Amino acid sequence: MNNIVLIGMPGAGKSTVGVILAKVLGMNFIDSDLLIQEQEGMLLKDIIKREGLQGYIDIENQVNKDISAVNTVIATGGSVVYCKEAMEHFRDTAKVVYIKLSYDAIRKRLGNIRQRGVVLREGQTLFDLYQERVPLYEKYAHITIDAEGLGVEELMEKICMDVNDK
Repeated sequence: MNNIVLIGMPGAGKSTVGVILAKVLGMNFIDSDLLIQEQEGMLLKDIIKREGLQGYIDIENQVNKDISAVNTVIATGGSVVYCKEAMEHFRDTAKVVYIKLSYDAIRKRLGNIRQRGVVLREGQTLFDLYQERVPLYEKYAHITIDAEGLGVEELMEKICMDVNDK
């Protein structure tokens, strides 16, 4: 298991930390949201508009479960935890790291969540989404990193230490 998969809420820093982590560890880097956009030829928010939420999740599941990588840091979209096959694939082929932040920290980091392509059902609030996803992140993670109050460098160092310890 020489891959590292980063999961967590939108705005948790998965992509930002993932790029730096890969560079420091001499690993490759994949942002699965970018793979989805590349495959579909459009932005996440436009895929959601075209396919609906379940259609988007089906695409996300297919793209993530088909990732075949070695020595790679993979930053996932926040909704990947709805993709059972993808998450089982990641648990079998990587150390899955949940970057945990409080609801308040996530709320402060996010601007317009619909513009970011966040998977929200009609009438669902960011708080509802947070409450729904946290148990799923905890279920699938091999390692949980409390990122509250940490900068990018500190978070990266903490991930490096915890991944090497486990």
